[in-house]
Amino acid sequence: MEETWYLYILRCGDGTLYTGISTDVEKRLVAHRAGKGAKYTRGRAPLELVYQEICGSHSDALKREIAVKKMDRHQKETMIAQYK
Repeated sequence: MEETWYLYILRCGDGTLYTGISTDVEKRLVAHRAGKGAKYTRGRAPLELVYQEICGSHSDALKREIAVKKMDRHQKETMIAQYK
């Protein structure tokens, strides 16, 4: 049985947005905060989880991550606002 994958967006302390995928978003957030996540998020604390969505398979999550990373800032902020 395949694990469920999620897309997530973090707001970094400098106001930038980081998009990633994981099977356990909370565990991944802990790793980011400990400096063991993506290189991009190191030194950009505090990190706030502002968006997550279920993607299903790893393949689906990767495709969605690519699509979100191609969005401009306004589109991402709109998506985040609708999530809250």
